[in-house]
Amino acid sequence: MCVLTVTIVVAAVAAVFLGLLQTPHLRAGSPLSPIDGACVAAVLAAIAQLAGLRFRLGPDAVSVSWAEAAVVVGLVICPAGWLPAATLAGVGAAWLLLAWLTGVRNPAEIVHLVASMTLGVSAAALVTSLLAGDAGVRGGRLALALVAGAGTYLLITFGLVVLTLTLQRGAPPSQVAAKVLYAKAPMSAGNVIVGLCAVFAMVREPLWLLAFGPVLWLLHRTYRFHLRAAEERRMWEAFATATARLPGVSEAEVARAGLRGALDVFGARRVQLELRSEHGNRKYTQDGPGQSPDASHTGPAVTRSMAVAGRPVGELTVWLGEPALPVAHDEAALTAYGEALAGALRDAAAHQRIAELDARAAHDRVHDPLTGLINRSALVSDGDAVLRGGDRGRPAALLLLDVVAFREVNSTLGHRGGDEVLRVIAERLTEQARPGELVARTGDDEFALLLPGLTTLAGASGAPHSLSQALRRARELVEQLRLPMRVAGVRLAVEVTVGAVVAPAGQVEVGELLRRAALAAGQAKEQGLTVGTYDSGQEASSTDRLALLADLQDAFAADDQITLHLQPAVDLITAEPTGCEALVRWRHPRRGQLSPAEFLPAVERSELLIPFTRRVLDLALAAAADWTAHGIDVPVSVNVSARSLTDPTFPAQVTEALRRHRTPASRLVLEITESVAVSEQEIVDEVLARLRAGGVQVSLDDFGTGFSSLASVTRMPVDEIKIDRSFVDEMIDSPAAGAVVRGAVELGARLGVRVVAEGIETIEQRAALIALGCPSAQGYHFCKPMPADKIVQALSQLRTSSSATVTPLRADGAS
Repeated sequence: MCVLTVTIVVAAVAAVFLGLLQTPHLRAGSPLSPIDGACVAAVLAAIAQLAGLRFRLGPDAVSVSWAEAAVVVGLVICPAGWLPAATLAGVGAAWLLLAWLTGVRNPAEIVHLVASMTLGVSAAALVTSLLAGDAGVRGGRLALALVAGAGTYLLITFGLVVLTLTLQRGAPPSQVAAKVLYAKAPMSAGNVIVGLCAVFAMVREPLWLLAFGPVLWLLHRTYRFHLRAAEERRMWEAFATATARLPGVSEAEVARAGLRGALDVFGARRVQLELRSEHGNRKYTQDGPGQSPDASHTGPAVTRSMAVAGRPVGELTVWLGEPALPVAHDEAALTAYGEALAGALRDAAAHQRIAELDARAAHDRVHDPLTGLINRSALVSDGDAVLRGGDRGRPAALLLLDVVAFREVNSTLGHRGGDEVLRVIAERLTEQARPGELVARTGDDEFALLLPGLTTLAGASGAPHSLSQALRRARELVEQLRLPMRVAGVRLAVEVTVGAVVAPAGQVEVGELLRRAALAAGQAKEQGLTVGTYDSGQEASSTDRLALLADLQDAFAADDQITLHLQPAVDLITAEPTGCEALVRWRHPRRGQLSPAEFLPAVERSELLIPFTRRVLDLALAAAADWTAHGIDVPVSVNVSARSLTDPTFPAQVTEALRRHRTPASRLVLEITESVAVSEQEIVDEVLARLRAGGVQVSLDDFGTGFSSLASVTRMPVDEIKIDRSFVDEMIDSPAAGAVVRGAVELGARLGVRVVAEGIETIEQRAALIALGCPSAQGYHFCKPMPADKIVQALSQLRTSSSATVTPLRADGAS
């Protein structure tokens, strides 16, 4: 910009100097002398600037004066060589006077403007002289030359204005040119016409010059109104655009949008927003394009207070671009804009408060308000994410810490003292936690530490070493938490019990780790230990077993998942079938065939026992009805849960099942264990008595394995005794086992009940049992368990075959 100004000034000075060196020459018919003409031209140039208009173009003001009319008249009354100097003197004097009156014009801008106009007049004088030659004032040739000269002046000054504003603001030249042309072109064309008319009147009839005053005044007022209307239209269009951009979710976002909008709406050099709230005062400032933040800002500054519902929000200050511009409509627009900005700031503050409340609520949902630690739900979700993101084959550990006798702390120190103890424990745990580990408060006096990545020994399975690491960390935590603390003026120490569990990170979830760690901690408390470890044998169910209950409900709705395998019991000598035991199986859709040991414990502890027992009874009685229809008259044995025999409604359930299948009660044998027989004796005795009264047979299973076998058979009558396979397996090599079998056989004979030996797998076992007088048995030696649709054929073959043709079968674990 400085280079452009220097260039223009040098060119203008050179033009003035060269013009003064020329011999003054007036055209024929000129009414004034050279000196008078030069003086009048200078005065006209000054008047044209003083009576001109200035309109806003962004943060700047573009001057629209009567310069073209003064130039046209000056080209006639003043020697062409002297006209640049006269223009320089008149325009310079006018702008110095304006600067003195307002005190806001930059000297560099005045020099740039005066030099630009002087350079334009020099070019206009040159073009006019070349085209008019020696033509007189009254000639038509001069009129055409004056029009060309005025056009040259317009072209040069217009180009310099566009170039200057483009360099100052960085705006596209086409955009700047369109705005300047829109503002200057109509008045510039009118100025040329006015100048030509003035020349004609001055030469033909000077009295007509008196009429130019009112005409010029009217034109001046009309054009001023045109410029004001155009500027107000632009301002309100920019106002609509700016207010549409105001809404935001934060104060800073709305403030930045408000500053940018004010710069666009008011064409300001600078905008400042000062906000006031209970959090203090904040100031936002933005300068217009091309404005230096450190520069002094001239021009009128309009300030408006902003308030919403009578509550002060702050102040908006706008520095306008030009002192001579009218500011009445600026103030009205600024008031409206301030109200819109205040509303947007209020909405942003509301959004921000809502966001803060949401963030606080989200934080409170996953954090303990007392200690600041994450809570149980956050530990589960965050811990699962950590385990999934790490090495899935690497062991992870969870330590669950329970404060011993914390209720005593509360009762002694009060709840406030108890809270302080919990905070101290949380701080110590946080200090002991290593990077990547998670500390949480999972209960009132319960904390957890998740160790997502334990190291493993090279060449080893890793589990024992990982468990030792977890136990070492647990003992370290115990020692740290055991250190004395001072709470409520009392020096005390707390003890904790730790439950530790280790599992591969990719095979278990944190929720399951917490459950297992709680079991370990409970076992440690029962045994009086400080640190306890999880042992799967200590619990009756796992996550998979818990899931089985839901899957079992789906199995009831299907016809092919709960099935029976049946294994005959036979006469030891003839191999004739004497009965058939129903062994339940579950054909799980995902896990395949499940044995009773995998799902019966979970069923017996759930509310699904009744529908499950009903399903098994239905399947067993349906199978018995099938072989009865084929002429095979043997009962079916069904194992009964301990809970069923303590349910007073169980006999009615059995009776209903027999009725549905139209089967005599004598065809059903219910097998019970010694543990059932001795538990809740009164209820069990009543249930069994009702069953036997209805004709159902009762078998005592696993005889000899309990502590009260003899008491069981003497206390309640049974129809059958089944010798446990453990004695059958050892009776050949162990005299003691043989004696138990012999005793059971003799007891059955004396009591008049059937005796069945379980688990016969070899000819030697069969022979030994025959020698001991055992009447019947079941096992793989005779027949393996098989599906219900094949049992009729198997029973038929056993009935028709002799004992010599029975082929021993491979044992695979079933009895």
